[in-house]
Amino acid sequence: MTKTKLGFWSIVLLAINSIIGSGIFLTPGSVVSMVGTKAPLAYFFAAIFASILAITFAAAAKYVNKSGAAYSYAKAAYGENMGFYMGVVRFFSASVAWGVMAVGVIRTTFSIFGWNQSFWNITLGFIVLMLIIMIINMMGRRVFTVINDLSTIGKLGALALIIVAGIVVLLKTGANHFNELNDMTTSTGKPLIPAFTTSGFVMAVISAFYAFTGFEAVATGSEDMKEPEKNLPRAIPLAILVIALVYICTIAVAMMVNPAAMVTTKQVVALVAIFHNKVLQDVILVGAIISMFGINVASSFHTPRVLEAMANENQVPQFIARRTKRNFPLVSFVITLVLAMGIPMAFQYNLPTIIVISATVRFFEFIVIPLGVIRFYRGTNREEILPANKHFFTDVILPILSVVITVFLLLRYDWVSEFSIRHNGQLVPNWFAIFGMLFGFIILPLILFWLTRRERAENEK
Repeated sequence: MTKTKLGFWSIVLLAINSIIGSGIFLTPGSVVSMVGTKAPLAYFFAAIFASILAITFAAAAKYVNKSGAAYSYAKAAYGENMGFYMGVVRFFSASVAWGVMAVGVIRTTFSIFGWNQSFWNITLGFIVLMLIIMIINMMGRRVFTVINDLSTIGKLGALALIIVAGIVVLLKTGANHFNELNDMTTSTGKPLIPAFTTSGFVMAVISAFYAFTGFEAVATGSEDMKEPEKNLPRAIPLAILVIALVYICTIAVAMMVNPAAMVTTKQVVALVAIFHNKVLQDVILVGAIISMFGINVASSFHTPRVLEAMANENQVPQFIARRTKRNFPLVSFVITLVLAMGIPMAFQYNLPTIIVISATVRFFEFIVIPLGVIRFYRGTNREEILPANKHFFTDVILPILSVVITVFLLLRYDWVSEFSIRHNGQLVPNWFAIFGMLFGFIILPLILFWLTRRERAENEK
């Protein structure tokens, strides 16, 4: 059967769909509450960091065009052991991240219709959502491409509507409320926005940066793309540019229309609060659902292929690489589905806990892969790579800058609060998050390592 592969513009749309998710709809209020009127600047710096990392990952893609992305890059740069560990950790993180986004879709949908968000209701919604996504994937690449492209266009349309509607409101009222945050106070008379500090701005940039994550997974299914070594280095930076423009314009317009509402709202979708028109509110809510559903579909494409790529390289049991007659990686998909559903269920759908697990591993990836690109450039890689055109700026300077920025963020990251919960006014260890990290970084790699070695031993008999 002839494969239908993703072309350049479908890769661009896939990258946009992989990055734009719930963050821009649900979290801008937290960034504004940290730095007030400097929120657009925080998103700007976050976009720069994401662009640097995206170009670095794209540079890796021109040397290694196998599916698996970070796993394939690490294996080619450092050898089998590092590739195995990077692949398993990356797979675990991506699976849990998919679960987080699925819970986001379900909770947002339930809140819109006023449904009871009990454990079993959310579980039922979880099962229905995953079955729908599985059916979409099993219908083949052409159906996936159409749904991916339409969901991407839909979410960009919703964000564009926010920008246009905001501009119309500004023109009609003639009132710009952007600077009002500086004078707003809480009910106790304290400033609504804390005094500007370097530390506070760094944390705001870190928060804004997570709205750009997802670019590192785009190359995971490179074997299902046309000329990935040529198209990926062009498609990913272009997608980041489009997203940065959309994010900054959205945040700036929202802050001019009603910045206080963004900070104080209890709405599930924060951007809904800036408008009073019910039709606009409904459209934004639908856009949020489309956005999160779209990124779920994108994750269902990326994540199973990390494990499948490892199976093709004989780094995990080879039965995982089996595909159906319609070229669907069923085994790796089911394993991913179990993790994506099992971890959130085990944690009672506590999103903050699950987000910690899926997010923390990115720091490890953002150090290992840039250093791997430098190894490709110097020719010190452990496995054969493609004869790509080498560029000192993209293959050395930007990777070094990526590592420096990542280490800086690691040092500024609030690890104590991320792995703690507040109980009776005191911080206590968050054992769910701690165990989740141990499972992803130690237990799961050991299980897959044992199964693989056992399979190899049986094949040698």
